[in-house]
Amino acid sequence: MKSVPLLLGLSVLLLSGRTVSAVSLSVSPDLQQFFSEDSVSLSCVEGGQTGGQIMKRTAGGQTGGCGQSFGTMSSSSCSFPHLSCSDSGVYWCETSDGQKSQQVNISVRDDRVILQIPALPVHIGSDVTLRCRSKNGYFETAYFFRDNVHFSLKLNETWTIRDVRGTDEGKYSCSTETYGSPYSWLRVAAPPSSVIRLFCLLVVVCLFCICSVILMSWGCSRMTENKSAVSMEMTPCVEEYDVITADVITHLDV
Repeated sequence: MKSVPLLLGLSVLLLSGRTVSAVSLSVSPDLQQFFSEDSVSLSCVEGGQTGGQIMKRTAGGQTGGCGQSFGTMSSSSCSFPHLSCSDSGVYWCETSDGQKSQQVNISVRDDRVILQIPALPVHIGSDVTLRCRSKNGYFETAYFFRDNVHFSLKLNETWTIRDVRGTDEGKYSCSTETYGSPYSWLRVAAPPSSVIRLFCLLVVVCLFCICSVILMSWGCSRMTENKSAVSMEMTPCVEEYDVITADVITHLDV
């Protein structure tokens, strides 16, 4: 039964443990490729709170902060009302103590066609829709490619990947009959940490219940053993009492 206190201690430790929240980056709209003159807003969040983080970008070998070398900083959001090709780069959030968010690649093009694909990782089990967007807003057929291999033909401009798996991660592009988009990398990630924490909590609760049942069973077993021991100890007393009673009765008869 030495393992029972250990399991209980582990349960208490897991239940009382505090979750450390890292800084995260959000992109609205959540896309990698844009036409010039499009708009986008990037925000930093840490532990459910905004503010106190710095939006950074690396482009052309140079790193700068929002509001200084690019974009317009408002609270914790970096806004681009009118994108230009010079706004292409790798963006991320950073806190004063050095914590960094995941990075996203933003590409601003003057091409005729772009692929609208999420900038942030898509979660396993979710659905993701890729859209082939023409600058003039019109075409009849869109072709979609993955790792330079043609894998679909649609009579509209969208393609949906359902129940995303890790093997769906890769390099995607699209084209019309005459123009093609640049390639962008679709990233796939595990489910959100909140789901993982809920699963861990369920495991801990189940572990706690199992430990409780084991302790109750052990306690009942000990009580049964104690009762048996008391019963065995009382039996000789009853026999001795019977012998004494018999002697008394014999003496009276005499």
